[in-house]
Amino acid sequence: AQDAGFENISIDLIYGTPTLSDENWKQNLHTAFDLKVTHISSYCLTVEEKTALHKFVQTGKVKNVDEEKSATQFEILLEAMQKNNFVQYEISNFCTNNFYSKHNSNYWLKNKYLGIGPSAHSYNEVSRQWNIKNNALYIKGLVENKLNFEIETLTPSQNYNEYIMTGLRTMWGISLSHIENVFGKDVLIHCKNEASKYSSSGYIDQKNNCIFLTSKGKLLADKIAADLFFVD
Repeated sequence: AQDAGFENISIDLIYGTPTLSDENWKQNLHTAFDLKVTHISSYCLTVEEKTALHKFVQTGKVKNVDEEKSATQFEILLEAMQKNNFVQYEISNFCTNNFYSKHNSNYWLKNKYLGIGPSAHSYNEVSRQWNIKNNALYIKGLVENKLNFEIETLTPSQNYNEYIMTGLRTMWGISLSHIENVFGKDVLIHCKNEASKYSSSGYIDQKNNCIFLTSKGKLLADKIAADLFFVD
């Protein structure tokens, strides 16, 4: 791709796999750096239900994910990225020279987006809708001048929880001013109270009225986000 003239290239890497040693993981990372790509997405292996891998784990053909090993390889990832001048702008995404993913950043920053085609999703800050998955029925709807889709109107707490879930994963963090202005003082107080439990332990940092995960906190991102969620 580079020989053909493409300069903005992203690659995906997976760590935490049963056969991946720490040394092999380091070699994979150095290979990626040597290729001079501008963007790297790196994900920990997860075993999803109703997949071949899930069946192999259940039957003992493949070992399940080792959480300690995955955490170690995540730390190796962070150290290597920093040494090679990659910015971690989202927990699993790294780039050089501001080559952020424009597509995924829209989701993380809660921007509006329009999805066109079967199973495509759209979001307008108030509701989320998704088109029917079946290609034939989708085309039939177009012929009949109608669109087959489902829609979900988000409650304030759902919108807040999504803001926490996505924003906390990014280097931009979550804005306490935004929470107060959009969701109100009660939600802000809840957020600050829950965040304070992690601040004293070094999992959360605060700067310019925004909350960020520390490197240690990124290992517990889902847990911390869930504790900051607000339930009506």
